[in-house]
Parts: sequence; structure tokens; C-alpha cells
Amino acid sequence: MDLDEIITKYPPKQIILLPLAVIAIALIVLGTTYLTTGSPVRLGVEFTGGTLITVPASGTEEGLAEDLAGYPVTEIRSVGSRYMIQFGPMSDDDYTSLARLINSEFNDVEIRHMGPVYSKELQMQAIKYLPLSFLFMAIVVFILFREPFISAIVAFCAFADILIAAASMNLTGVNLSLGTVAALLMLIGYSVDTDILLTMRVTKRKGPVEERIIGAMGTGMMMTATSIAAVFSLFLVSNLLYLVVPSFTRMDIIADISTVLIFGLIADMFNTWITNAQGLRWYMKLPKKAVRRSRK
Repeated sequence: MDLDEIITKYPPKQIILLPLAVIAIALIVLGTTYLTTGSPVRLGVEFTGGTLITVPASGTEEGLAEDLAGYPVTEIRSVGSRYMIQFGPMSDDDYTSLARLINSEFNDVEIRHMGPVYSKELQMQAIKYLPLSFLFMAIVVFILFREPFISAIVAFCAFADILIAAASMNLTGVNLSLGTVAALLMLIGYSVDTDILLTMRVTKRKGPVEERIIGAMGTGMMMTATSIAAVFSLFLVSNLLYLVVPSFTRMDIIADISTVLIFGLIADMFNTWITNAQGLRWYMKLPKKAVRRSRK
């Protein structure tokens, strides 16, 4: 069974149950994380405050944890030829003592410290600007099409992409950082791009609705597949280059961003060509008296 048959054979209300089920699973994942951590996604050091130290990998992770037992270690991760150690918030005296100990034991040390006040400020900015991006996006789409339903379904698809990408972060161990926030914002823009491509083809051209959807799908799927291929290449380089070149370390921020983008782009393909397409298919077949078509 191909996509053409799925689009033309089954009623929209039946097909759209599949993406709604995926969104429900994403909400369950986010809700479970919220109940266990107090946040729908695990927060990185930028949002929680604390210290992130990267040192050459000498000895075992267990031995390193024992040496640092007097400090609030939250995670020790091997990243190629180095260990990445994350600490929770600590006093200035403890931070000074920790920095002195690390610098005396290791060479080529990288230390990043984020104070709690600055971290709270970043949290407030993220909470404020993510909803604003959705609001302005919905306004622009409404100005473009002047149809409340079309604007609502485009905004819903973008929101669903973010939900699924955020749930994938919890499942893959990616924390929310400044880099992954940027990735989520990029997904909003990309989602709107593909949804507008579909909506313009369906509302502005003539012919059967299903044929217009299939015509837009060829272009849109190629766009998304190309983007996924490019981001996947970035994912491979950031995660595996250190295996080929020992002097390199794993590029964590690039790896996290590419992971979020891969899942978000897959979610966008799903939501654009099923959720939005079937919503438009249903909407465009309503009686003309009940629908003010965009092309009129």
C-alpha cells in the first residue's frame, strides 16, 4: 500500500488518529519526566546552575567518582579520550577547592561554571520566548491565509513537532541547553516552512484535493529527506570523529543539536503529511457555504 492509496482510500478522521496517538505518547513521556524531575525535559547546567568539567580520561569512572566524592557530582560521562563531569550547585568555597584539585591532578582541563542566578534568568527567558515564537508564527500564518482553521492546524503541527522532539530528548538522554533550545526554535521555523508549502498547494491550486496533496508531498518529502541526510551526517561526525582521530573529543553540543533536529524533522514529516494534510483534506471538502476558501 503506497501513500497515494492511504491519502485517497481512508477518511481523514481515521488517518489522523495515528499522529494523535504519537502525540499522546510524547505527552506521557514528558509528563513522567516532569513528575520525577520537576521539569518536562532534563535541564542542562545552563538552566540548573552548577559546574561542567572536562578532563583527560585517565583511570576509571569509578575511581574518578571516589576522588570527587566530597563534591556534588551528578554525572560522569566518557566522551572519547576525555571524561565530562557535571556537578550540581555548590558554594564559592567548594568551587574554588574543586578547581584547585582538578587543576593539580589533570592537564588540559576545561571548566565551565554557571551561577544559580544566571541559570534562573535563562530559564525565564526560555519560558518567555518559546511561547512568543509560536504566537508570532500563528499571526503570520493567519495574515497569509486569513483562515482560522488553517492557522490553527499549522500552529498545532509545529507544537506537535516540538513535543515529539522534546520527548525524544528524554528518551535519548539529551539535556535542555542553550544549543538544544536553538534547535527547537529552528524546528518551529522548518515546520512552518513545510506546512505553508502544503497549504499553499492545496488552497491556491485547482483540481481534486488529494491530487494537490500528493503533488506537494513530492517536493516536501524531498526537502525533508535532504535536511535529515545533512543533519545525520553532522550527527555522525560529532559522535564518531574521535574514534578515527584520537586527538578529537566528542562534540557534545553539536551531537545534542543534531539529535534533536533528526527527531524533530522526522516528526515534522509525520505531522505535515498526515496531520496537516488530512486536516486540509477534511476542511477543503466542507460545504462551500460553511468554508470561506482562501483562493476566493
